[in-house]
Amino acid sequence: MCVDHDKLSDNYDVIIIGSGLGGLTTANRLAYCGHRVLLLEFHHQLGGLATWFKRRGHIFDISLHGFPYGMVKTCKKYWNREIMQSIVQLKNIVFDNPQFSLRTTFTREDFTSILRNYFKIPQTTLDRFFTTVAGMNFYDDQSMTTRELFDQFFPGRTDVHRLLMEPITYANGSTLDDPAITYGIVFSNFMNKGVYTFEGGTDKLIRMMTDELTKSGVTICTNAKVDRIIVEDKKVRGIVTRGKTISARAVVSNSGITNTIYDLVGREGFSDDFLEKADAIRVNNSSCQVYFGIKKDSVIKDAGDLLFTSASPRFDSEELLDLHTRSKTFSIYYPKTRPGHDRHTIVASMNSRFDDWSLMDEATYKEQKKRLIDRTLIDLERYFPGVREKIDWMEAATPKTFKRYTLHTLGTSFGTKFEGLDVSRSLYKEIAGLFHVGSVGIIMSGWLGAINYGVIVANDADGFLRSATAQ
Repeated sequence: MCVDHDKLSDNYDVIIIGSGLGGLTTANRLAYCGHRVLLLEFHHQLGGLATWFKRRGHIFDISLHGFPYGMVKTCKKYWNREIMQSIVQLKNIVFDNPQFSLRTTFTREDFTSILRNYFKIPQTTLDRFFTTVAGMNFYDDQSMTTRELFDQFFPGRTDVHRLLMEPITYANGSTLDDPAITYGIVFSNFMNKGVYTFEGGTDKLIRMMTDELTKSGVTICTNAKVDRIIVEDKKVRGIVTRGKTISARAVVSNSGITNTIYDLVGREGFSDDFLEKADAIRVNNSSCQVYFGIKKDSVIKDAGDLLFTSASPRFDSEELLDLHTRSKTFSIYYPKTRPGHDRHTIVASMNSRFDDWSLMDEATYKEQKKRLIDRTLIDLERYFPGVREKIDWMEAATPKTFKRYTLHTLGTSFGTKFEGLDVSRSLYKEIAGLFHVGSVGIIMSGWLGAINYGVIVANDADGFLRSATAQ
């Protein structure tokens, strides 16, 4: 339950800025540890990019939601059993492009079989590849790129590169030229037992998390944009929101790391050495989405849960980001995905650059959004013939949309590149009591990465609050 802004206390032990899954998890864990927690959210509903909206009887989940089996254990341990029990496997994942067309459960066993039998890769090569990526960790050499990793095991096999890379690019925005460890760690997680989603939709998940936060005693306030983090003598003192100053011994920002440094604190709050590292952070790309709602009495065939589709002859990280990309993923939401809500919806996701959209004038922007919908509808009809007549709602979102609702730098959907992780983790060393949780370093992105990072940061903040330096 959210409280009105004018009913907020003047003091809390810790303030969480932003309610992405990292912020929600940090808030829940710190409340569990006995701290007085205030959670402030700029938007009118919680969730960050793990959110939804309603149109004409439809509920549309924002973005592409697929995560590894590790979410089951994480949600059980750090949230509750009810949330864990709503996690279900997506068993029908489709790849369709000029190089191959196939279906998979995305488990290691099925993937191995496809690579061995369909792509004719020797089992010994597969064993060495899986062993290599499974052994990757944060401390490995970052000089090898994913492209070099693929060339080492599958030289010249652009079809195999596409199969291995395409889903991960849609999941976290990584490219062939990013460090191989950012690919290996994420790929190994997905290769464990397949891809999963939350049955009942994001609205149900956030409602259940909100209930848990309320039980834990977290004070929640929406429509509460934080204007500034107060720092004195290299120590956090609180925040300012809508003209109100609220003090706290610790602040956890679930805003982007670049937003936190430059907008909420300001460059004057940091050392030159820290700013040099912060200035080198590369913000990851954003997304476009197209949402289709199917008429209430209409039915569409079961064509798969996730459709990775492309007309591009080869996998190309730049092509995926192009304004007129021919590559996209369709997330199909059948009634089984939302029990009790007897509607079909389809969400198309495409990686995208903020600058391609932000530099348009208003007329061009509207026209390009319309063309985006038209192109996506043509692609959709390849898999659902006649679907055009069954659609009663179409809408598009661009990187500008995501920036407006999340305040993310450049509307990023995937946080920052790998160098952002070190800056995020060292923030509290610059300003005592200030912590950051969010999508950084590609690895700490997506639902599982965000929640796990929330646990890590909650432990850091709890240790600080219990120490003498927090007094």
